[in-house]
Amino acid sequence: MFSANTSQVSSEANWIESCFSSYLYTGNSTSGGTQTITNNVDLSTYGGMVWIKGRSAASDHILTDTTRGAGSSATNNQALASNLTSAEDLGGSSYDYLSSFSTTGFVVTQGGTSTATRGANYNNVTYASWTFRKQAKFFDVVTYTGNGANRTISHNLGSVPGCIIVKRTDTTGAWAVYHRSLANTEYMVLNTTAAKATGATYWNSTTPTSTVFSLGTATDVNASGGTYVAYLFAHDAGGFGTSGTDNVISCGSYNAGAGADITVDLGYEPQWALVKRTDTTGNWFVYDTMRGFGSVNPTTGGFGAWLYANLTDAETTSTGSSRGIYARGLDFTGQSGQYIYIAIRRGPMKTPTSGTSVYEAVTRTGTGANATVTTGFPVDLFIVQPRTNIAGTAPSWINRLAGGALYLRSSASFAEAGLGVNAFGTVMNGVSLGGDAETNYSPSTFVNWFFKRAPSFMDVVCYTGTDNDMALSHNLKVAPEAIILKKRNSTGDWAYETNFTSTQHTYFTLNSTTAGATTNYSSGINLYAQPTASTFYVAGGAYSTSGSTYVAYLFASCPGVSKVGSYTGTGTTLQIDCGFTGGARLVLIKRTDSTGAWYIWDSARGIVASTDPYLTLNTTAAEVTTTDWVDTYSAGFELSSNAGNNVNINGASYIFLSVA
Repeated sequence: MFSANTSQVSSEANWIESCFSSYLYTGNSTSGGTQTITNNVDLSTYGGMVWIKGRSAASDHILTDTTRGAGSSATNNQALASNLTSAEDLGGSSYDYLSSFSTTGFVVTQGGTSTATRGANYNNVTYASWTFRKQAKFFDVVTYTGNGANRTISHNLGSVPGCIIVKRTDTTGAWAVYHRSLANTEYMVLNTTAAKATGATYWNSTTPTSTVFSLGTATDVNASGGTYVAYLFAHDAGGFGTSGTDNVISCGSYNAGAGADITVDLGYEPQWALVKRTDTTGNWFVYDTMRGFGSVNPTTGGFGAWLYANLTDAETTSTGSSRGIYARGLDFTGQSGQYIYIAIRRGPMKTPTSGTSVYEAVTRTGTGANATVTTGFPVDLFIVQPRTNIAGTAPSWINRLAGGALYLRSSASFAEAGLGVNAFGTVMNGVSLGGDAETNYSPSTFVNWFFKRAPSFMDVVCYTGTDNDMALSHNLKVAPEAIILKKRNSTGDWAYETNFTSTQHTYFTLNSTTAGATTNYSSGINLYAQPTASTFYVAGGAYSTSGSTYVAYLFASCPGVSKVGSYTGTGTTLQIDCGFTGGARLVLIKRTDSTGAWYIWDSARGIVASTDPYLTLNTTAAEVTTTDWVDTYSAGFELSSNAGNNVNINGASYIFLSVA
């Protein structure tokens, strides 16, 4: 007998953020306590699987699925461990366990006598969880009873599986892995480092179809009377996005020569990957962007964090990681050998409808010690600026894609420098701060601006120059209206590009007060063509020096969320309509026809009809609190007549960026 996916199937457009989550949390119990994990993946309606691994302590992996059920106690936990051959319940030991599934995630419970080694909620241990929801063309869970004879098993993946992982649940047995990049007479073992092996009795030398997969007589997959669970992963099957044609999961392979640099074009930027060498022994690497799977420097590598699916080891981190991502896929440096992978697309795919889901500002006083600042969403860009003039500090930009432990100052042309901690390494919604003066000097006051990458709103791209014109992919899904460029590995000015037409664009220097300059793309200054909904075009030169690393921040006007625009000053009260309903919570303004600072206001410090404190992104100057230039206006923001000598000069031209 077998049980395929009988859970409800969504009839609406599918988004990867509804079907998959990498969620970080810290255990909070030593005596049987519970913790609710809210990742907004509906497991109780649709079904799925949760995979949990301790990061800060050596521990077994814990895999629990809705088909077999959640655990009811530490000795009846329904869990399997990818690093063990044990039956489910993990031998009856006292484990922390997943105790229930919900419409918004799951609950973990600390076993009464468990330890960090057997944890899912052990006090102060950090954890990574990966949730896979059942969904056609993404993931399925099937349970069955073996019969010891060649056979087929039905599934509801709705497409040909790219990878199938099978585990016996009633007694010990290895984790058998089918992967489309191997022959159907070959298999791998998830709980070992072994290379691929030949075994026709595993998959009966038969490739799976969109409705069934085949089994032979091997006891690891089909012993008579044995019970099994199979996890099925789709491959480039479409089924997602507004059109229903977007791919969100790929099961592929790559073959690297000795020391080769390899890019794997998935057609999307990934957020999670499972990677294994097949031609010789090697561990199963698990990466995700929440823990540091980011861009790779071709010379020095990049920040990386990984866990091994086949080992209990705590998380390994390295500033010289050779595996990373780029806007269209996987980026590996210095690799050799043959590899297989499963990769999952980065979210969100859905365009935001509220500014609060992608932008937040927080004011705080520095502590000079490790601290956490929480937000309502995972942060991709963190800009922090002291409100008082502190020697040696400035507006600092930190992004997740570059590793989260490096910053650039928008007031200077300096190369990026290191922070004391990885800002995104341990916090799911928010940032971690060290005791460094740049972000947490005591007792100075700071303002923190937090941004989340999202379609039509904001994107981040890291790239390496070539000395040539470069066409660079992005994931904004609309044509950007403002692009900020900065060299990372050495000095170089910040470029702010905007006013794109088919023949020309206007550029500014973000770390300067200079006026804007408009030029044809043919001039080769910064950009060489108008950006599109998928690509922007950097000219060979200052922002494409061979071997140098760069970051690009892309912004667009998202209805009701953000606005990139311009206006002409009147010297009198002037309302700027951004299409908002509750007013702007962030306003950045720069004069274009003459010199002028990059003024920034936010609602955390006050955008009110009285005193409106402002800072300037191009300087280290302290906050100015004696002006009344920007006021509230439901559709955007209002410039008062008091701003007539600065950001509302009669006849002067300005650009702005605002967020609701």
